[in-house]
Amino acid sequence: MKNRLGSMGISKTAAATVAGVGLIGASMTGCTSVDNSGDGSTLQRLQDSGTVTVGFAGEAPYSFMQDGELTGATVALHRQIFSNLGIDNVEGVATDFGALIPGLQAGRFDVVSAGMSILPQRCEQALFSEPEFNYTTALMVPEGNPQQLSDMQTIADKDVRMAVLTGAIESDYASELGIDAMQVASPQDGMDAVVNGRADVFALTGISLNWMKQNNENAPVDVTESFVANIDGVPQVGAGGTVFRTDDAELRDAYNAELAKITSDEATYLSIVGEYGFTAEELPDPELTTEILCEGTA
Repeated sequence: MKNRLGSMGISKTAAATVAGVGLIGASMTGCTSVDNSGDGSTLQRLQDSGTVTVGFAGEAPYSFMQDGELTGATVALHRQIFSNLGIDNVEGVATDFGALIPGLQAGRFDVVSAGMSILPQRCEQALFSEPEFNYTTALMVPEGNPQQLSDMQTIADKDVRMAVLTGAIESDYASELGIDAMQVASPQDGMDAVVNGRADVFALTGISLNWMKQNNENAPVDVTESFVANIDGVPQVGAGGTVFRTDDAELRDAYNAELAKITSDEATYLSIVGEYGFTAEELPDPELTTEILCEGTA
């Protein structure tokens, strides 16, 4: 089925397994550039230094800071995969979501760790791993859902104020449906907009919104059931991956080889990301590849 924004099936396969490893230390770094000097490849440089620097946007449960430590489902995958590649330390640089690819291009970090949707326009700017997660959208609304919102169409049909995360797929959905949405820099800003009455609804992945609600029990908000957005009659289910610079194909390919060992076995996948609220429903469809998503022909 053709889909400009990306669609996802639900079939699963199981094959190889990999041994788990303990958590690797992660730390927050300042706004310095990574060292791209020298003639060696990025993969070799990272293996020599033993450290990879990841850009993250603070979107729980994908990648975020908790008690001074970098954590999240994407970070957990990175700790496993980069450790298997001989890179034992993961450090993080906090960046607004919309600035992640520009920051990667500018050399502020080595890869993007944010569960970023694989979209054709982004594939023109950077390389993506094979899908790591698939996910659907939900809505955060004031307690009781006074506007009775349930999906993107109900937002478009009513006179409501919508907030979206800058650069996120929900921002694209809003544009496609002609919704004039408020752009926010972080998920917390989106929740605050709903709580403070500046927005009637905040759209983001169901995984993220449910995590926020569970960790802010006293916030006067509800989260709707997750749904598959529909644009021009085409269902949209996002697939996210790790992002690399366009000249780092060797690093991306090495990463993909290790990723496949994880996503090909449901038990291994859930042993790494399950504690962050991810289930078998988020396990990527092996038949939907990054090549297909980047071409926009899914």
